[in-house]
Amino acid sequence: MSKQQQLRVAVVVGSTREGRFAPVVTQWIKGHLDQRDDMGVDVVDLGETPLPTVFPAFGQPPAPGTGEALAAVSPRLAAADAFVFVTPEYNHSFPASLKNAIDWHNEQWHAKPVGFVSYGGISGGLRAVEQLRLVMAELHATTIRNTVSLQHAWGLFDEEHTMKDPECDAAAKAMLDQLAWWAQALRDARAVRPYAA
Repeated sequence: MSKQQQLRVAVVVGSTREGRFAPVVTQWIKGHLDQRDDMGVDVVDLGETPLPTVFPAFGQPPAPGTGEALAAVSPRLAAADAFVFVTPEYNHSFPASLKNAIDWHNEQWHAKPVGFVSYGGISGGLRAVEQLRLVMAELHATTIRNTVSLQHAWGLFDEEHTMKDPECDAAAKAMLDQLAWWAQALRDARAVRPYAA
């Protein structure tokens, strides 16, 4: 499949915490995406592309410098056909950095599918995902039913950051297969009839 035909997947790394485990999880799911000929990947790491946390008043222009910060993220989200959110669970929810990035954007999410790779302790980040489903529905996105939930994630990878549990690899493939179906279907639909929110 040519690069033009490939589905463009933006992997959004939600954690910005110092010492975060997110890079390990991100490289693992990126490896799955790299193995596919139907998908191309762009990792949007919010730790490397921080966005402002103060929003302008309604109808007012954003503060100086905001445009430059958004320029490192917004065009990449707009270009994506689909998204994978890599998120930990903080206090039964997802990180403020991820909510901030979501809220800075709107039409970039419209009529596009979102898959989730969550990680954490005993819950595997599932409570973060459940809240993200509500948020993304408000933004006219379609969330993928299958998720990848890494329970006690720190013990799932060896010293080389290689996944030790084949069931997690199988879950990643199943989620990405569903993501590909929805991404293709929605891309075709948007080409025929632009989405109106």
